[in-house]
Amino acid sequence: MTNVTPATEPSVADAVESLAPEASSSRRPRDGWRMLLPTMTPWLGIGLFLVAAITLFGTIAPYFVGDPQQIRDIGLTPPSSEFILGTTQTGQDVFAQLAYATRGSLQIGLLVGVLATVLSCFFGIYGAYRGGAVAESFSLFANVMLVIPGLPLVIVISGFVPRESRGLWTIGVVLAITSWAASARVLHAQTLSVRNRDYVAASRVSGEKPWRVIIVEILPNLLPVIASQFVFAVIAAILGEAGLSFIGLGASNSATLGTMLFYAQNGFALSLGAWWWFAPPGLMIALFGMGLSLINFSIDEIINPKLKNLRQHRKRARRAARLERELARANRRTRPQAPEAVRDADAEKEVSSR
Repeated sequence: MTNVTPATEPSVADAVESLAPEASSSRRPRDGWRMLLPTMTPWLGIGLFLVAAITLFGTIAPYFVGDPQQIRDIGLTPPSSEFILGTTQTGQDVFAQLAYATRGSLQIGLLVGVLATVLSCFFGIYGAYRGGAVAESFSLFANVMLVIPGLPLVIVISGFVPRESRGLWTIGVVLAITSWAASARVLHAQTLSVRNRDYVAASRVSGEKPWRVIIVEILPNLLPVIASQFVFAVIAAILGEAGLSFIGLGASNSATLGTMLFYAQNGFALSLGAWWWFAPPGLMIALFGMGLSLINFSIDEIINPKLKNLRQHRKRARRAARLERELARANRRTRPQAPEAVRDADAEKEVSSR
């Protein structure tokens, strides 16, 4: 049998060298800002979809519904073509109330999230960077606020505010005051570890202003932690506002998902079987909280080194498997085929031997 294989058969190393330029050109290195973003996963996609859909509904829907306070003589009407989610005990459109209430809860969540994040960054990052008596006083104040029970303090503060003065801003400030201490403690510890790094010390020695060192050198390293705390603050704010409104201490001149549950409770919706009155706001709170929690879990992959290493290990495994498949295909393409005459001779020889 004639040997038709070439003298130098392409090896796996040659295939790797031939594929390396293509692989390096197709994979661009991620810059610093993209490394701060979580990897897209199915759970993160579901969370982003839920949050975006509910935010879009609360932003746009109030412009396309009627007056949520209009009273009709058709109380507790089940869902129909005229009223998608039925009516309340006084004939008010539940769908219109849900649209305005969702917008109010989103405003509360955004307001409390921003205020709590700003307070935690100030007391946590600035206090840890300054050190000395400033750090000690800020840490003592955060510890005092941390040991005070949050819900009783919120109830007491809201109870002292007159009902006519309890608006969105009042409830937002009350919730923000009682929800920043734990985040400040985390940021304080993270800032202490970042402050001792060489590039931060070099910036301080070179005469950079403190605010520039904090914003340029320290803050980018804490962005994943701050983003996670902001998302958690929004969840806690929406749930806290719903709890205050459910016991009658919520915003009096604004519609939120908590006020819908409050009026549904006072209207005996559960006893009367009017599920369309209390189920939609409760389901909206649950879905929005689930979406934010899924996003927070994805951000936790960046903060937690164990989850981050696991994610990188999975990426390397997938990349190695893909490269192995590409090498196998390249090896099959580069392997020469025997001439047709030689194949026929080999086939005849095999038949004759049989």
